[in-house]
Amino acid sequence: MSASHDSWRPGATPLPADDADLLALDLDGLSRRWAAAARGLPMTAAEMTGADARAQRLGVPGIVLMEHAGAAVAAAARALAAASGRLDRGPFLVLCGPGNNGGDGLVAARRLVRAGFATIAVLVSAEAKPGTPDAARNWDRLAGLARVERVHAATPRDVTVLGQGVERAAVVVDALLGTGVRGLLREPIRTAVDLCRGARAAGVPVLAVDTPTACDLTSGELSDPVVEADLTVTFHRPKAGLLTRRGAAVAGRVLVAPIGIPVEADRT
Repeated sequence: MSASHDSWRPGATPLPADDADLLALDLDGLSRRWAAAARGLPMTAAEMTGADARAQRLGVPGIVLMEHAGAAVAAAARALAAASGRLDRGPFLVLCGPGNNGGDGLVAARRLVRAGFATIAVLVSAEAKPGTPDAARNWDRLAGLARVERVHAATPRDVTVLGQGVERAAVVVDALLGTGVRGLLREPIRTAVDLCRGARAAGVPVLAVDTPTACDLTSGELSDPVVEADLTVTFHRPKAGLLTRRGAAVAGRVLVAPIGIPVEADRT
């Protein structure tokens, strides 16, 4: 399926999955490419959920939105590895939760692999497949691809074993949870957050998808533990929670990528 859709009316900038030059850009280049999205009005998590749902009712499939989001994450992960001097150090480690945030990570893993980069895609969930149809489809699409290792981490011990040698990764991608969390993180997500924190302490850059796991996109409130990212790629418009003092402290540099939500779906 093509990632393009007729209801999206972009300006001169192509959407991420249709942008042939995206994987050649550095972080500043990506920031310039997506500058129009970054100038949008900040929005809450609920507003983003509503815009996403309205886009799908208008005929933009969720799988297409996910493809653009994952393409943006892949480009940003490559650029972050290059900026850190780690592009040839080891595989990209993509930690994916069971929902659509994880689905974005799975798309990113596929696109990194097709660009020639070794990648480990990890489903961090007690269940054997992602819990949403779009994410499950992208998990299945990784099967059989060269240079990718699919790993199911169902328990904290599985995640801990996976973290051994994490200092050799090029970048760790946090695609665990895309919204805020109230109370304690559940396992095995909690141990995966600890893995992200350990990786960063070892000098491995961390990229968060939409928001660092356990940072609320609306309020910026943090749960404990929380991922501390070097770079966050959020989508469509800036998020209110990442602009707060606490949110900004864990988000690192923030890029806002367009994903094809049409103006008719975007009520401000």
